[in-house]
Amino acid sequence: MHQLDELDEDNWGTVFRDVILLALIGFVAMVIIMLPHIKPTEVETQDHKAPGNVIVELHWPSNKPFDVDLWVKAPREAPIGFWNMGGETFNLLRDDLGSEADVTNENYEISYSRGIPAGEYIVNVHQYGPLPIGTIVTATVVVSVRTQLEAARQILTTNIELVRQGQEVTAFRFRLDQEGNLVPDSVNKLSRRMVTEE
Repeated sequence: MHQLDELDEDNWGTVFRDVILLALIGFVAMVIIMLPHIKPTEVETQDHKAPGNVIVELHWPSNKPFDVDLWVKAPREAPIGFWNMGGETFNLLRDDLGSEADVTNENYEISYSRGIPAGEYIVNVHQYGPLPIGTIVTATVVVSVRTQLEAARQILTTNIELVRQGQEVTAFRFRLDQEGNLVPDSVNKLSRRMVTEE
């Protein structure tokens, strides 16, 4: 009888160790599965910061699948647009052709700068492709600035109506200082063409 009790104790001890070991293995497996999904918050916010210092965006409605182009000019540099997509300061990220060769419905072009040279910036919108008679494309232009000390902050926005092929409109002319601040009273819309003839 005494021998049976010892045998029962050994069996229960084995079962207990097996259950504990299986629970530990299950916990370790869950941790290993979850590790790739755990990311520090700081790294996540860094990844989602805008990559440039001066950010110029052009949006037009997705139900208007026409080719509208963004042109930007940094101080003392050549204009950047679809036929010159990169310069010393600005780069055009993508030439959006409207509905052609587009996997999304969003009509959108964006230019980023590396650094913030002081001086005058010019932002133009150009209706490249043909528009059916009576069609109006309302394009929105947004300019933001991001410095090392702060996140991107919007400094200018406007809407522009495009009604014909070849129309080029100056959305903004403005000046920035070395710190990326908008120079007071520097904003105007005095036409300065970059694509079409004066």
